[in-house]
Amino acid sequence: MKQRLAMTVVAVSAIVILAGCAGKVGRANYYTLNLPAPPDPPVAENAHITVAIREFRAPAYLRQGAIVYKPSPEQIGFYAYHRWAVDPCDFVTDSIIDRLGATGTFSHVKHYDGRPDADYVVSGRLEKLEEIDYEGGVKVEVAVSAQMTRLDTGTIIWSKAVSEVGEVNQHDVATVVSEMSHTMDRAIEKLLTPVPGTLPAVSTAAAANRN
Repeated sequence: MKQRLAMTVVAVSAIVILAGCAGKVGRANYYTLNLPAPPDPPVAENAHITVAIREFRAPAYLRQGAIVYKPSPEQIGFYAYHRWAVDPCDFVTDSIIDRLGATGTFSHVKHYDGRPDADYVVSGRLEKLEEIDYEGGVKVEVAVSAQMTRLDTGTIIWSKAVSEVGEVNQHDVATVVSEMSHTMDRAIEKLLTPVPGTLPAVSTAAAANRN
């Protein structure tokens, strides 16, 4: 009887310990980038160009949900319990729409939905969004590329690629994500400067041919 009671106590203790460990291990932290809101667009009386933005693409490893770090140029690591609450590609796409809309250069900026009702289409790629843990200290790197295509002819009329690096003073994930936000803000600003807007509006005849 005593032996059975002792075994029961051990079993219950083990269950309590395992439950406590599972509670700690399974708790994920979620983050999102945070960029300053663009200013309200100026009144653009002569803006007649419409632009649609395709969802930005990215390497597969950046779309797995986990925040990425690189201990060496050849190695990619993932924070198991630190994840993106918003897909970075969706975030970059929305940010590009907001920034282009705030310039006042275009009459309308929207998500591309496959319909031929825009003059130009912007497509792009988030090349890098990662913590860098080599070459001394901790850094973050953001790289973005984009191009603008005339929808009716398929002609690429603008393309650009930028890369920005930010220093991280305190090595914890929250600080890393905060610096990623600052670095992403600089990268998008650089990508869209000057604004790719000195473009002729598609002629009425060409627009009619799309419909």
